[in-house]
Amino acid sequence: MDRPETVAELTQVLRRAGYLADRGLATALFVALSLDRPILIEGEVGVGKTEVAKALAEVFGRRLIRLQCYEGIDTNQALYEWDYARQMLQIRALSQRQLDDEAVDKLFGPKFLLERPLLEAVRAGDQAVLLIDEVDRADDEFEAFLLEILSEFQITIPEVGTIRAETPPLVVLTSNRTRDLHDALKRRCLYHWVGYPSAEREVEIILVRAPGVSEMLARKVVAAVNRLRALDLAKPPGVAETIDWVRMLEVLGETDLDARAVEDTIGAVVKERDDLELVRGNLEGIATGV
Repeated sequence: MDRPETVAELTQVLRRAGYLADRGLATALFVALSLDRPILIEGEVGVGKTEVAKALAEVFGRRLIRLQCYEGIDTNQALYEWDYARQMLQIRALSQRQLDDEAVDKLFGPKFLLERPLLEAVRAGDQAVLLIDEVDRADDEFEAFLLEILSEFQITIPEVGTIRAETPPLVVLTSNRTRDLHDALKRRCLYHWVGYPSAEREVEIILVRAPGVSEMLARKVVAAVNRLRALDLAKPPGVAETIDWVRMLEVLGETDLDARAVEDTIGAVVKERDDLELVRGNLEGIATGV
């Protein structure tokens, strides 16, 4: 579809893709689309930051290109690399007499270029949604490198030339706040914080993402998850874990959430040993609120 004309229209098309965006997030996304600006989405783990990019790619018929950041990621892994194995095969296929300067130059042409996510996104332009996921896991040097890409949307390859995006892709950056990002990167982006939804909103999300589940069970699970979040857990469950829990209960044929059901299925939402010990000491309270 074309770009939405209003925030309400964007909210509706995202909902049809199974993503429920509140007014604030929908507004930020609408402005990012309208102004061709990157958007930085920060928030707790499991609240649906990555799903935003997936939903946008689906509703607008764009290709989703994902760059997963991690400690130690470098520019080659994000931009491009040369297909050294194929180059070696080409060299072996040429005789010594054929291996002149022109043949060597061809070894570093587009035919032997391996696109990585950033180059792929620049070439795709507005036919893509570029997801730069968990940018806070990358180091300062890589973050500085991203500034140039997000400003110019062009990449210079010495052997090939400069590749520009006529119209930039929609860029969604996500961060779990494991470290503070630099102001220079934030200035190039629109910004939105995604927190845990209200109980009513979370029930609505469950009913959209797991339509076969009963509303009563969804409400009981959401209430239990909120009690878990109030505990001193190392890793409180996000919305993604709430949905997983409901789906697990549904697969097991559970129609209620009692202490036994919590104990049997708690691994869907609590995934740290110390957290499990804490939760197992209060199963009845988590199930019933007592």
